[in-house]
Amino acid sequence: MIKLRLIRFGARKKPSYRIVAIDSRRARQSQTLDTLGYYNPRTEPLEFKLDLEKVDYWLKKGAQPSETVNSLINRAVKGQKSTQDSKS
Repeated sequence: MIKLRLIRFGARKKPSYRIVAIDSRRARQSQTLDTLGYYNPRTEPLEFKLDLEKVDYWLKKGAQPSETVNSLINRAVKGQKSTQDSKS
């Protein structure tokens, strides 16, 4: 099963995360199938970037997002809708 989850990187006590598609049987830091974006919880406001086309591709293939990644996907979709509404 493929999971969409976070992989930690960055300096000690300064975590940042990559959002990746990975086989669920693999270790957290092992080889990934695809990198979908990044997430930095230390900034205010929260800083993250997602390639929604890649996310949609992996979800259609049956990938299961973790709880945190799922909430980031929902935020990105809401943010995308609000920017489209403000352009109209």
